[in-house]
Amino acid sequence: MNNKEDERVDTGVKEPYFWNPRTHEFLGRTASSWGLILLFYLVFYIFLGGMFVLTMYVMLLTLDDYKPTYQDRLVTPGMMIRPRGEAMEILYNTKDTESFDIYAQTLNNFLESYNNSLQVQNNDECPPDNYFIQEDSGEVRNNPKRSCQFNRSTLEECSGITDRTYGYQKGQPCVLIKLNRVIGMLPGKDGQSPYVTCGAKRYKVGQDEWKEDSDAIGELAYYPPNGTFNLMYFPYYGKKAQLNYSQPLVAVKFLNISLNTDVNVECKINSNTLKTGGERDKFAGRVSFKLRITSPKN
Repeated sequence: MNNKEDERVDTGVKEPYFWNPRTHEFLGRTASSWGLILLFYLVFYIFLGGMFVLTMYVMLLTLDDYKPTYQDRLVTPGMMIRPRGEAMEILYNTKDTESFDIYAQTLNNFLESYNNSLQVQNNDECPPDNYFIQEDSGEVRNNPKRSCQFNRSTLEECSGITDRTYGYQKGQPCVLIKLNRVIGMLPGKDGQSPYVTCGAKRYKVGQDEWKEDSDAIGELAYYPPNGTFNLMYFPYYGKKAQLNYSQPLVAVKFLNISLNTDVNVECKINSNTLKTGGERDKFAGRVSFKLRITSPKN
């Protein structure tokens, strides 16, 4: 047989795979073959990269720098406290300065931007109980938008101005409460501002047994009065549109909370447009935390 397939004689010697000096093949391919493969993948990945960049560019053209194109959010915003401690627990000893100094320092740092001098310098003194609406003129942006003053002194005994320990040393701690920011939210109607109320949290202690620490929570004081988030701080227009926006706060002071025991507290927002809890998030519009103030008798 004179077929070309039979021209090669099987000598029984296996040719090297990594580098074949006779055929000049590297890993079974010649230099030209490797070059064509590398060229193909180079062009292929450049094309994929170009498609990705083009897609991102087109998507960015549809976005508004100042307002989300689509807003999928809960009807009621979440709430948060300061200081929040670990696992939403505030635990300290009135005789151990270091144990509550960390909470006082946290509040100091948080309230720095609320100093009266900074607020007067950066924000407007707005008429209360009305929304501070700043509409755009057609395609002309009314930016940057102004913000209303929230002076630190509004928090009175919980401002840290007259008491640098925020009541922690006396066993009368202050806790600051804030609503999460939601662009365009109007949290009240008919001139009624939303307000915060705190009380004992109902919690489960057995299979069918519930408990709350009503007797231990004691009297509460709210700052500003009645714990209101005044309407003048709404709507919020976004971080880029309102550069100096000062989020309104409510301070709760525990005047005679029981010592040396765990007290479970729950605070919630009360509004004629916002509902607390819901099918999507039962914690919407409320926040829970634990307070334990240790005060040795000796």
